[in-house]
Amino acid sequence: MSDRNVAVVTGGSRGIGRAVAIQLAKSGNDVAVIYRGNKEKAEEVVDIIKSFGVDAISIQADVSSSSDCKEAISKVKEAFGKVNILVNNAGITRDGLLIRMKDSDFDDVINANLKGTFYMMRECIPLMLKADVKKIINISSVAGVLGNQGQANYSASKAGVIGLTKSAAREYASKKININAIAPGMIETDMTGDMNEKAREGVIATVPFKQMGKAEDIAFAVDFLAGKGSDYITGQVLCVDGGMAI
Repeated sequence: MSDRNVAVVTGGSRGIGRAVAIQLAKSGNDVAVIYRGNKEKAEEVVDIIKSFGVDAISIQADVSSSSDCKEAISKVKEAFGKVNILVNNAGITRDGLLIRMKDSDFDDVINANLKGTFYMMRECIPLMLKADVKKIINISSVAGVLGNQGQANYSASKAGVIGLTKSAAREYASKKININAIAPGMIETDMTGDMNEKAREGVIATVPFKQMGKAEDIAFAVDFLAGKGSDYITGQVLCVDGGMAI
């Protein structure tokens, strides 16, 4: 078993998760890349991670499934023997006006974004209890802080992630597990890449910085919360949003 810390990143094959996995590898951590569907992209991230002289594996799992999360962390334990850092990044959207929203649209988002975060924390915390380094970073959203039109399900799920983060931070502070959340604003990802130009301009107009952020902006924040500099920080929500939540 390596002396390096082991990071688990859900939704690690693309977007913010990909940037986070690569940044954690640059900081000297072994990484387990959890992905739902795109094996090719996940393996591409694994290859990049290994180029930094650390180890990596990819594991297919649907975080909305309790059994998938249990099996995924079992595989991480088998490969690395431990978990030091958990980044709950996996998430989905099913946007629409509240009165037209289907039950399945609401349930699917809550199951992936909120329950998936809970499942992964529940599986990883027992492995962290005896570790020296133990950090959990949950990716929420500025939508979970402010709310957002057409995203009642997504905003509710991400607000729930904040509540879950704060509750778990209180529960495990005595065990010195740092549990924090990051709330990204408008970040250049596949999700935002599908916006038309008019919608894009409208969104940017609401950002005090007058520009969208990059996935790497979130990755740097995760890297800080996963590192020694955050040892006395827990239960906090860091908005990386160009000022949207001011």
